[in-house]
Amino acid sequence: MDNRTEQLRKVKEEVLELKDSPLYQERVKNGVFPVIGEGSHYAKIMFIGEAPGRNEAQTGRPFCGAAGKILDELLASAGIDRQEVYVTNIVKDRPPFNRDPLPEEIKVYAHFLDRQVDIIQPEVIATLGRFSMDYVMRKFGLGPVITSISGMHGKIFSAEASYGPVKIVPLYHPAVAVYNNGMKEALITDFKILKNFK
Repeated sequence: MDNRTEQLRKVKEEVLELKDSPLYQERVKNGVFPVIGEGSHYAKIMFIGEAPGRNEAQTGRPFCGAAGKILDELLASAGIDRQEVYVTNIVKDRPPFNRDPLPEEIKVYAHFLDRQVDIIQPEVIATLGRFSMDYVMRKFGLGPVITSISGMHGKIFSAEASYGPVKIVPLYHPAVAVYNNGMKEALITDFKILKNFK
């Protein structure tokens, strides 16, 4: 087992034992799983969503419900194999009733995400939705350029990670196309940008 796999396993073990998370009791009560992330440990592209939904918590897999089907379609439209990317969320446990993650929940889980980024060392971080866009942009010192996601989606921002240069690409969350099919075209257009990085 290589070092990346071992380091990511440690992250998983720590999340499993994260009793001081405000969402831990919810996980135990519902008999569900945290969702750590999946994909290539050597991915050039890392997708970061917000928090798991019901299907994700039941299976422990990210983006496996309706939004996941759309993510798969978007990846296929850009000629990207899902096995070659890494997919995760900032918050690793499901907030009740799929509500938005709270600032203190993001704070509890964010350092696990930071470690995943440092371990996988992606060339591109594609954020899915405004919460992950906001967190990732601020983490990489791009807070001053943040506007609404409608103004930022599909643009490429350059930043420095601990391991070298990284591109940040804010994207709409695939769930927007579940509720509004007209958004799918915008997502397909945005995903074309990622073709250059695979």
